[in-house]
Amino acid sequence: MLSKEFLTERGYCCGHGCLMCPYEPKHTKGNTNLMGYGNIKKKTLIVCALKMETQGELEDYDVLYTGVGKVNATYKLTQHFGKYGSHIPYDLVINYGTAGSPNKYKQGELVDCTKFFQRDMDVRGLGFPLYQTPFETIPETIVSNSEFNPIGKESVCGTGDSFVEDIESWVQVVDMESYALAKVCHLYNVPFISFKYITDGADGNAGGDWEENVGKGVVKFKEKVLDKLENNS
Repeated sequence: MLSKEFLTERGYCCGHGCLMCPYEPKHTKGNTNLMGYGNIKKKTLIVCALKMETQGELEDYDVLYTGVGKVNATYKLTQHFGKYGSHIPYDLVINYGTAGSPNKYKQGELVDCTKFFQRDMDVRGLGFPLYQTPFETIPETIVSNSEFNPIGKESVCGTGDSFVEDIESWVQVVDMESYALAKVCHLYNVPFISFKYITDGADGNAGGDWEENVGKGVVKFKEKVLDKLENNS
């Protein structure tokens, strides 16, 4: 007999009349609606890099921790989606995390990011535009396709595999994962948006500021984003 945990992890109903079927209505092939779950829990995935960013505040939600950097973010989210085959049960993926802002936002602000580029992709020597990945049709800037956005700043986030202590002043927000997550969601056609708590100014004090502020934003994220999401469901 297949366990309820296994059937839940699979992400959809097979329609074969399993005794422990966790979906509602039961035994409906392709159904992804889990019994006893609020809409946010069954249809929204929250993706974070590190548990220290959430401070145990998101245990009631469906959260995926990826680790730091674009490779880890890509691998973990792709692996997670792959468990569901063609029946990905999410209407929305939200990235929450910490970020730096060199001149646009102050420490302690929670901002939404809706445009993402890969700040360490530079193949201009072969004639490609800055930030463009060579030999692919996806634009260098990926734009969020989420209808849900309770903040509305629509910030541009530059993602790269380096902790920023010095960057061009025009860049609004810098992180190490969101472009990778946005690209995976773009390829899987799953709506995506990112919310970042600004911990530092992406300057010479960034390391110390990040360590001091890394866990401070999650309560604000719950109040300004997740509470609105539940009310919007």
